[in-house]
Amino acid sequence: MCCSSGSLFLPLLLLVVSIPCFPPCVSSSIGSYHVNKNKNNQAPPNNMDPSEAETLFNIMDSMSSDHTWRISFPNPCNSASSWPGIECKPGQNDKLLHVSRLDFGSPPNPSCKTTATFPSQVFTLPYLQSLFFFHCFTQTKTNISLPLLSHPSNASSLQQLSLRSNPALFGPIPSQISSLHSLQILTLSQNRLAGRIPVQIFSLNSLVHLDLSYNLLTGPIPPQLGSLRNLVGLDLSYNSLSGSIPDTIGQIGLLQKFDLSSNFLVGNIPDSIEKLNSLVFMALSSNRLGGKFPQGLAKLQSLQYFIMDDNPMFIPLPEEFGKLMKLQELRVANSGYSGTIPTSFSHLTNLSTLSLQNNRLTGEIPEGFGSLSHIYHLNLSRNMLAGIVPFNSIFLKRLGRNLDLSANPGLCLSPSEAYGVKIGVSVCGTNRTVSTIQPFNKSEAPSGLCKSLFLLCSILCTSVLALHHISFSA
Repeated sequence: MCCSSGSLFLPLLLLVVSIPCFPPCVSSSIGSYHVNKNKNNQAPPNNMDPSEAETLFNIMDSMSSDHTWRISFPNPCNSASSWPGIECKPGQNDKLLHVSRLDFGSPPNPSCKTTATFPSQVFTLPYLQSLFFFHCFTQTKTNISLPLLSHPSNASSLQQLSLRSNPALFGPIPSQISSLHSLQILTLSQNRLAGRIPVQIFSLNSLVHLDLSYNLLTGPIPPQLGSLRNLVGLDLSYNSLSGSIPDTIGQIGLLQKFDLSSNFLVGNIPDSIEKLNSLVFMALSSNRLGGKFPQGLAKLQSLQYFIMDDNPMFIPLPEEFGKLMKLQELRVANSGYSGTIPTSFSHLTNLSTLSLQNNRLTGEIPEGFGSLSHIYHLNLSRNMLAGIVPFNSIFLKRLGRNLDLSANPGLCLSPSEAYGVKIGVSVCGTNRTVSTIQPFNKSEAPSGLCKSLFLLCSILCTSVLALHHISFSA
């Protein structure tokens, strides 16, 4: 499906803003444990549990051929010979070091073999808190599997699991993932995971961020979604999910990012959305949503980005958008909106992007649009707007090519404001589009003597041609 959810940096920016830092994310180095001395000012531990070390060696041997790990790094957690892509921490109840973080695939971390498959035994590392696989499983088909744990508490320490950009990672999301009950961040993006979202995943009550985007997931969004009361970021975009947006979405009161773009969702945006008063980013583009907007839309006073292009709405634009004073980006193109552009949109003083193109909008452009001092991208093209464009030369120059009013036959620009900016409309009273009117460069502008000489030359040339004509006739 085509990406229509706006600028790619936005899901990334919101992701960074919305995810809190956990201790595994902020370790200053692999040897971060070396600063933690005990009360007697003794040196920290330097040894690993032999069985844990053996598990780690087996994982590394199966995943990466960057080194002969057992020989090159015989003491994985030793600060003098620590591995890339690993962090260790001292145990609270023993004098040993334990693996707390593993990172594969992105330099300087270990790269993955072409034959690498998902190492399920990684979940048996009892102190592991963060696990990352980026562009790791690329050629040999594999799937996510969890071992049958003799003690469920063995996997309870994992807080962050990220598998991104693994084109050979197939199969369903295993329901056993619910055994990772300390999980706070689950990212399974840009893989080839298929099937339905397992309802068991919504028993992970500690989840703060859930990203299942860019997969092949099908079926409805389970209503159990509402049980994730601590969720801040939700991204299910670019799948093949169907059905309606569950009304239980309104139960996730801490939600800040909400992206369901590029699926096959139908129905209305549920009224319960008005309860999400922390919501900053909402993207619903490229679905089959229609009908009315929630009555409490104006209650979303934290909303900064609303992206809902390419949906068969076929209703007037709601006035309530004009009450969302923090709104910076509003994109509702290609959705069959009719009627006039609400004048309340002129109150959106923080607006930087407004995309209303390819709808059925009529009437004039609200005069207040020219006072939107933060706007840098305005697209009103392919509608049925009419009247004089209410923008002065300063506004036109500031937006330049980021202003598109084309394919609105009834629009025209005042001759006094025509400065050669390509906005796709004619100058009032002429058949010329603005893009054909180019201003003189300073060096080309005729001045004083040049004007006089040009006029004199014109008169002389006309006289000579007239005498020549008379002489020729005689």
